[in-house]
Amino acid sequence: MNTHLKQDLTKLDDLLAATQAFCADFLSQLDTLPASKAMPLPPAAALPQEGIGAMGALHRFRDQYGPYLAAGAGPRYWGFVTGGVTPAALAGDWVAAAVDMNAADKGGAAFNIELETIHMLRQLFGLPDSFAGTFVTGATMSNFTGLAIGRQWLGLQHGKDIGEEGLAALPNARVLSCVPHSSVIKCLSMLGFGRNALVKLPALPARESVNIAALETWLEEHPGEPVIYVANAGTVNTTDFDDISALARLKQRYNFWLHIDAAFGGLAACSPQHQHLLKGWEVADSITIDAHKWLNVPYDSAMIFCRHPELQAAVFKNVGAAYLGDPAKDFNFIHHVPENSRRLRALPAWYSLQAYGAKGYRDIVQANIEQAQLLGKLIDESPHFHLLAPVNLCVVCFTLQGAPETLAAATAAFLETLTENGVVFMTPTVYQDTPAIRAAIVNWRTTVADVYQAWQDIEQAMTLKAISL
Repeated sequence: MNTHLKQDLTKLDDLLAATQAFCADFLSQLDTLPASKAMPLPPAAALPQEGIGAMGALHRFRDQYGPYLAAGAGPRYWGFVTGGVTPAALAGDWVAAAVDMNAADKGGAAFNIELETIHMLRQLFGLPDSFAGTFVTGATMSNFTGLAIGRQWLGLQHGKDIGEEGLAALPNARVLSCVPHSSVIKCLSMLGFGRNALVKLPALPARESVNIAALETWLEEHPGEPVIYVANAGTVNTTDFDDISALARLKQRYNFWLHIDAAFGGLAACSPQHQHLLKGWEVADSITIDAHKWLNVPYDSAMIFCRHPELQAAVFKNVGAAYLGDPAKDFNFIHHVPENSRRLRALPAWYSLQAYGAKGYRDIVQANIEQAQLLGKLIDESPHFHLLAPVNLCVVCFTLQGAPETLAAATAAFLETLTENGVVFMTPTVYQDTPAIRAAIVNWRTTVADVYQAWQDIEQAMTLKAISL
């Protein structure tokens, strides 16, 4: 055995204790660490020839990267719809790494853990048991999986097996949506549809919700043409929702695959005041829900829910690999998603669901919605800012008051100032051709006090001369 490996094995308890101490110290500072922190590009690293051992690696990491670790999991990181890791999810993730189980191995506990976790998630979201669920790496791969199954369905409408014959057997396939997430368009490229296969339908006035009448008109003008429609359940800029109930009614009359991108909007199911936004989603064919967003588990984790496991297996089954089992007889998650190599992503979610239950997630969702509404109210009452859309859920979309020709530069300068201050982190966006700012509040740690602390910094940033309106 290698000398360093042997030494690390004999001192594993000391290494784990030192790692735990490092992590505990970092987590204890989340309320005060900068929400974002730039790091200069280091010189090209030289691969050690002999190695420095695990403890040496921990010390080098602490010295080289420790000063630049920001509170991306902290209460005032409001960019990229990033949830913070709950204590239970953190424990589950550590255990998942320690036991290092292959989630495809049905000989151990991993398979049953994922089955149980998916069953609990269906209850959390109010989805019927007809939806099979599987963990994937994130919303992008979840959308990819749902669209790939929809592609298989499209082929069957034309008497073609796309899994066997390829997309060349299905020319001119089209995917409809109103305000699709960029990952959906990326998936169209990866799946061979091509980005030009997207048909963008108009939204309702001053909304990011599809005009149902326009969708129905399109379907009427293309009688008998099977298509995929990608519905939004929480858009990036304004967390707007398509009218899912109306889409469910349309499915009774027209032939289309309904994929719902509910990456973080799916957690609206936890809120008694907002779950109506998802009414009818049980008729969807496939649903994307992210876990490392509002479910507050570590990156990278999401779920794909689908009512058509036979189509799913037709796309993703492993053929000619006896050691992976017969996909026709032996259910295994690896025959239903892109990855064969799958870590036990379900375990952090299992821990967190067990620890906090439905009420815990209801409390997180309700608190974040109230915090977003408070921020929206402060913005709406300020002479410096303009709220661009109602606060529908957990995202606040706003811009600066000022001349249109200087707005892009002023917004960039404003965000740069906030990032340098480190109190709060938000991302730039463009909403209906207006340069804007987007705050996404989905962290279990966030409190009303954090909103007021961030707001104080936001107002102070407006007084700096660097921002010229």
